[in-house]
Amino acid sequence: MNIAAGTPPTQEASVTDVYPVRSSRDLDIFIRLPWTLYRGDPNWVPPLIASERKLLDRARNPFWSRAESEHFLAWRDDICVGRISAIVNHPHNEAHGEKSGWFGFFESEQNPRTVKALLETAEGWLRSKGMTRILGPANPSLNDTAGMLVEGFKWSPFVLMTYNPPHYPALVEACGYTKAMDLFAYIMIQNDLVREKIDRVAGEVQARKEVQIRMVDLSRFEEELRLVMDIYNDAWLKNWGFVPMTEAEIRFVADDMRSIVLPEFVYFAYYKGEPVGFSLALPDINHALKRANGRLFPFGWFYFLRPSLRRIPAIRIVALGVKRNFHHLGIGTLFYKKYMEEGLKRGYKAAELSWILENNDLMNRPVQQMGAKPYKKYRIYEKGL
Repeated sequence: MNIAAGTPPTQEASVTDVYPVRSSRDLDIFIRLPWTLYRGDPNWVPPLIASERKLLDRARNPFWSRAESEHFLAWRDDICVGRISAIVNHPHNEAHGEKSGWFGFFESEQNPRTVKALLETAEGWLRSKGMTRILGPANPSLNDTAGMLVEGFKWSPFVLMTYNPPHYPALVEACGYTKAMDLFAYIMIQNDLVREKIDRVAGEVQARKEVQIRMVDLSRFEEELRLVMDIYNDAWLKNWGFVPMTEAEIRFVADDMRSIVLPEFVYFAYYKGEPVGFSLALPDINHALKRANGRLFPFGWFYFLRPSLRRIPAIRIVALGVKRNFHHLGIGTLFYKKYMEEGLKRGYKAAELSWILENNDLMNRPVQQMGAKPYKKYRIYEKGL
């Protein structure tokens, strides 16, 4: 059956059919589908609709200037039952010498046939672009939200982390997908905090008087942003799957985060006066997003005022990195100590540290030593094409 792109199937369709997004109406259905699929799930956090539109907007999101994609909707009769994006991230393939495509924005009803139809459609599109492997999920890249939750379903996600029902992994794996890499999320509860080793190592680093930590200065936003880019693209360069971000991409992310950044949780590290490290934590605004239900107006904006943000009892440490030539200095422990001091002083009850690659011992060891517990696991899947 051949139905015009963007037009829902007729009653002739007894199975799931998948069609590309072609109209503004299609895109609206694509963005709003999770509200139907997650209805009644208390752990799901509705994203801001305006942010989702901006993320998918090829004119506004600079990621798309270096990537190709096609978005698809799955239909059964006149009901939308799933969605997926197929993505070719050209900078990823250039950086890693691969011909890998990605799937992202994956959502589906609990139906093996629907999941199979969505994934096979994405695979076919990527194969037509010359790709030999598919990875995912990434929405739309590893510099954005990424990974499928495979452990830890009883908790809501922290800010900028993904969430999905427990049945997703098995349905995807039944289509031939296997683990490419796992991403760990740790929870640090105030009562479980073990400070001895962090305080000792941090004290040794501070005794050399060559490393200083300072908070971000939001009044110098442009200058601070340039520092972030310089540190980020060096510190993360050797991580699995990492792709350096352009200035435009970092600015795009920073503009979205700017309204929820609390300067007391964003730090730079200097060694002999040279900026060498950066760390960012955000208040867990998902508490507020649940109430906003996808919209800032008419009342959702209230939850994002800084006084309101400071009443949120938990933070997520989103990024912590040190330039590669300075890893031996132990600067990460200074960041952790600073978070402990500021968090305890301000009455925070918990922090999530996420995500950390399963093979990143340089990060996994110290967070475990200070009492953080691995409580969620996300997975990047792969399949040969």
